[in-house]
Amino acid sequence: MARQILALILVLGGVAPVAADEAGYTQTTLRAWNRVKRLNAASAAAMPESGYAFKPSPDVRSFGEIIGHLANEHFTFCSGVKGEKNPQEAVDFEKMTAKADLIKALNDSNAYCDLAFAGIRDEPKTLAPVTPRSGDTPFSTLLLNVTHDSEHYGNLVTYLRMKGIVPPSSQPSR
Repeated sequence: MARQILALILVLGGVAPVAADEAGYTQTTLRAWNRVKRLNAASAAAMPESGYAFKPSPDVRSFGEIIGHLANEHFTFCSGVKGEKNPQEAVDFEKMTAKADLIKALNDSNAYCDLAFAGIRDEPKTLAPVTPRSGDTPFSTLLLNVTHDSEHYGNLVTYLRMKGIVPPSSQPSR
């Protein structure tokens, strides 16, 4: 039953279940992480500085706030997986406004999460709760991180399109 649920999650997330069988669930999730972090970083680079304050509606985050939010959440999710205190707990990247600062925050948070992803394997402890009764496991937390990033990539695509910029996933492959 657990394998069927994992296959459903992977199918809904756009990853073929065959890949999970061949590479294992952690490697499949790592591939999804590597793709979405690349797309979000490329989106951050593609938006001009002036577009970082852009909000399609006053009641949503600006482009820059989304980038900052991603950095905040990376440190939150991945510190839990690593069993560490969030090293950036005192910083709210969402309040930053400069493109260079936000790109650095995103890149630093991506690198921090890379270490969390590198530390998991297809083994029982990866599926064991991080804290008693939490239900959160290293795998479920990293899967949530990928899902969260994918949702916000969808926001970034819309913002880029509204500014006349072709998003990274729609650009021709090299």
